[in-house]
Amino acid sequence: MVAKDAQQRELPEAFARAVESLRPVRMRAEIRLTEAPAPQRLAPFAVALTADVLSGQRGDAHDEEIATGRFVVLHDPAGQDSWQGCTRIVAYVRAELEPELAADPFLAAVAWTWLTEALGKRLPTQGFRALGGTVTKVSSESYGTMATRPPIAHVELRVSWSPDGDDLGPHLEAWGDVLSSAAGLAPLPPGVAALPSRRR
Repeated sequence: MVAKDAQQRELPEAFARAVESLRPVRMRAEIRLTEAPAPQRLAPFAVALTADVLSGQRGDAHDEEIATGRFVVLHDPAGQDSWQGCTRIVAYVRAELEPELAADPFLAAVAWTWLTEALGKRLPTQGFRALGGTVTKVSSESYGTMATRPPIAHVELRVSWSPDGDDLGPHLEAWGDVLSSAAGLAPLPPGVAALPSRRR
């Protein structure tokens, strides 16, 4: 494998354009986006971002984290058959739920719709292919010495798709929309600043 510093100097042109297209993207105020170490074994080249969605109730470091996610772009100049191309986006979203929502039989279908609607909104000309993934509902109850802890529930989306072209900005924005939906944030019209969320 190419050393990390050399890898940065020798990025394939298409991947370099893809990475550059992510830089101008601005998430809504509640989403804190950071660069993260990228996986090294899935593809010759990769870049990763993580996000925390904050409640925005206090406007400071004490805001509650209500969702998290990871957005990874993999690039293999030789291409991979399962990707149907040379670039693959792998995304993850995890959000806290009210315990009663975890029992909703339609939750998984609704969570998948968050993704398909976000991609449809940001990429109306079907700028992606080979979309696949899973939705997992997690419920935990405590017993014994931990019985006083309230029930905990989460929903997790693990998804991937292949972009058409090198402009990945709309794909990152779509992932941000999924994070917002999972966190229970109200949709924002374009150009409207976010108000603090009142979700618990």
